[in-house]
Amino acid sequence: MSGERTKPAAQDFWVLSTGSRRSAGTYRSQVWQVTERHCPLRYRRTSTAGGFTPPRRRRVSDRARRFAEGSALEQRTTALHVATADQLCNDNREPARPHVPCHNRQLYLPGTAILITRFMSPEGVGELLDFMPITGNKATDQHRILRILRIVRGHGRFVFECEPRFDYGRVDHETALLEDGQAFRSASEGLNLNPMSRNGSYTKQRTERGFRLVHEASAGDSGGVVLETSPGGPPHIVPIEEMWHMYELTRNFWCSWIGRSKYQGRWQEMVERSAIALKLMTYAPTGALIAAPTAGLPEHVGGERNWDYRYTWIRDASLSVQALLGLDYTEEAEAFLVWLTDRLADAGRKHEPVHVLYRVDGGADLPEHSLPHLDGYQDSRPVRIGNHAAEQLQLDIYGEVLDAVYRAGKCGLQPWWDAWHYLAADVDWLCDNWDRPDDGIWETRGGRQDHTYSRVMSWVAFDRAMRLSRSFGLPGDMPRWMAQRNKVYQQMMERGWDPEQKAFVQRYNSPVLDAAMLYMPLVGFVSPRDPRWRSTLDAIDRHLVSDSLVYRYDPEASPDGLPGAEGTFSMCTFWYVEALASSGRLSEARLTFEKMLTYSNPLGLYSEEIGPTGEQLGNFPQAFSHLALINAAMRLDQLIRARR
Repeated sequence: MSGERTKPAAQDFWVLSTGSRRSAGTYRSQVWQVTERHCPLRYRRTSTAGGFTPPRRRRVSDRARRFAEGSALEQRTTALHVATADQLCNDNREPARPHVPCHNRQLYLPGTAILITRFMSPEGVGELLDFMPITGNKATDQHRILRILRIVRGHGRFVFECEPRFDYGRVDHETALLEDGQAFRSASEGLNLNPMSRNGSYTKQRTERGFRLVHEASAGDSGGVVLETSPGGPPHIVPIEEMWHMYELTRNFWCSWIGRSKYQGRWQEMVERSAIALKLMTYAPTGALIAAPTAGLPEHVGGERNWDYRYTWIRDASLSVQALLGLDYTEEAEAFLVWLTDRLADAGRKHEPVHVLYRVDGGADLPEHSLPHLDGYQDSRPVRIGNHAAEQLQLDIYGEVLDAVYRAGKCGLQPWWDAWHYLAADVDWLCDNWDRPDDGIWETRGGRQDHTYSRVMSWVAFDRAMRLSRSFGLPGDMPRWMAQRNKVYQQMMERGWDPEQKAFVQRYNSPVLDAAMLYMPLVGFVSPRDPRWRSTLDAIDRHLVSDSLVYRYDPEASPDGLPGAEGTFSMCTFWYVEALASSGRLSEARLTFEKMLTYSNPLGLYSEEIGPTGEQLGNFPQAFSHLALINAAMRLDQLIRARR
């Protein structure tokens, strides 16, 4: 490497396809634009004349997790991330270049999922657009990610690298640098990188696993690429008019979709961003909502709490129905309920309980495997694909399902006979099984317990089944359901209440507190004015709340089968907001909500948890977090208006 100072030149902007600071995102029917804060490319200073080099290229781990595992319906595509070198980057392929101060800013085009990244330096300003065209509701493995670069003023030097990994880096591939683009082929998969007709000067060269493009451009110049999965032929040049046409179609789709939202409250921008997040995590051909589009991002950095969330949890998706209906997205809510009915029917025909989670195509075979050749983010091992939670018993899911169906019925989506037939059968099954130890909402791996949240949601299941039967004249064993509902309630008051803690606790015969209890008044199990509930809320304040952020539980007090701690749980913080507001502590609720909004990343997105210094932990973005944000915002608006 040369440390020689040369004549000042245009700022280098690095536009890379690289593993993020945490992990590469994995995408399904829509791409997720990961933000600069979430995946910065870090540089280290060398001892040679103050130059800078790229980070050490580790073995497969830093850039391997490119493709989603799952059904044949799911796309497998690489995630292109944007990174800017605030310090100059030198390596053995480029001469040393001087440091030119550079800053970047990101935003979504308002009301859309189109990401704009602006690179700004004294030499010029460049703007990058990232988006994925809408493919419709038909299942396909052909998808495209579009990236358009344009120079707003001055001039700049942009460096683009693309080095995909197929099958989590477990198989090799060939790279062909052709005149009209680049082709990447493994034994079973393929990608094309199609260049846009462009101006300005550029050079390209082969790298170890792909290729590298350097683009010198000035004001008015533009360029771009289209990453295409499962291509039907060789790469080809895409006319600039076609690129902008796809941009306009994508923009118009999102503006039209978000325009259907009826939310006009105080936090409209954050609510709309969360709604778009949920839409992006929904697999259009089936209506299934995944928990998150990533796998292996740690809840505890350097630890074992690394899970694969690229599946549809019955609980998470059912909870999303309330948020979708509240915003008037009845089509999305109905699509999920159709998918849910199919899962109920499958389980009913096999005479087995409903599974906890499924693939987006409805498959339930999700064996969990570790990938030992991957180091994981900051040595957070093991990196897992698949999820063993699919084999767990989580009795609470029946309450979330029946509550979602009941809410949908009140909004005009009355359950039809096929759905009700299997729902009633599940309620009958629950009558015989609710009083069993289970693995609980948090999917702990420390053995089954008598979880109080599961009892609460069993009560909800019986209660909502009775309401549905009465409201819509649907047949059901009402006397039996009522008897079981009353037994659950009585047992909870006797065994779920800890007189020493003066609180409802996580499980029977244990003093451990659990933030899941915040959901009790939200589903009507207790009144928010009930003295026992108020005492429980005070106990959660003292033991699980840290400067407005809420922990799920204390792993030391309640071992969950895994070492290490975790951050605060964002969904629980939003539940806390609703619980405070419903309990008459409206000012505290609003302050807590406003504080929580400051913990999002710059684009208003949340992962599963928040770390001690405000960093995002766990898979990203998280459906749990965004649906809870929407519900909390709507509840706050409702109560603030009522007070006035």
